[in-house]
Formats: sequence, C-alpha cells, structure tokens
Amino acid sequence: MSLRTRAVVVKQVPETVDLDHGRLFLRELESSMNVERPCIVFDCSRLLLMDMPAVQLLLHCLEDAMKRNGDIKLAAVPAESKAMLESTGVIRLFEIFDTNVDAVNSFLRIPLHAASQVHAPPGNLHQTAENAA
Repeated sequence: MSLRTRAVVVKQVPETVDLDHGRLFLRELESSMNVERPCIVFDCSRLLLMDMPAVQLLLHCLEDAMKRNGDIKLAAVPAESKAMLESTGVIRLFEIFDTNVDAVNSFLRIPLHAASQVHAPPGNLHQTAENAA
C-alpha cells in the first residue's frame, strides 16, 4: 500500500473581513480549493476582529473544502477571535493549532486506522474494510 502525500496550502486571513476583503480572499483561495481533497491552513495571526462576516467566511470555505473531501485548519488564532468562535459554537468545526507548522504537520500525519492497515496482512485489509462499512 502506498500513501500519497498531499499538498498543504497556507493562506493568510486578512486583518478585516468585510465584503471586499472577503471576496478578494475567496478569489485568491479558488485555485487552492479547486483540487481533490484540498488541505488548507488559514493563518489567522493578522486577524484583528473575528466578527460574524469573518465567521461566515470561515464556514463558507470549510463547506467548499468538505464538498471536495478536504479540510481547513486554523492556526495562530488570537485569543479574542478564539472567544468569538467559542461563543458561536463554530470552534467545534475546526482544528485549531498554535502555529502554521503544527497545522501543516497535522495534515501530513497518517491517520491511525490507515497506519494499522499498512502493517496488516493483505487478507485482513479487505476484511477490515468490510467491517468498517
């Protein structure tokens, strides 16, 4: 069994997310999103205010990534912004990391179930897949 490495893209979230900044951000994100299983880290270190437009932008991007079997992870989220994500319940939808490096590395780790199958005898792989279904 060979494991493919996925490309991970890091995108800087703008300081403010108003209508114009949001549209520009989405336009810049489009090429990274239009792939199979996009793996994207949003660097939130410069984000000044996590208001509802910013939350909605994050949710829109996450939805687009999930439609393509991908994921978006957040990095360097300021405490005030993290509090807004907690108060809206959106924090449950994202993995949040202290640094971009930690977030990128989280995409590169082999999932536990895949790691156990790498060393399993070939006959057990089929059986494991059937049991999981």
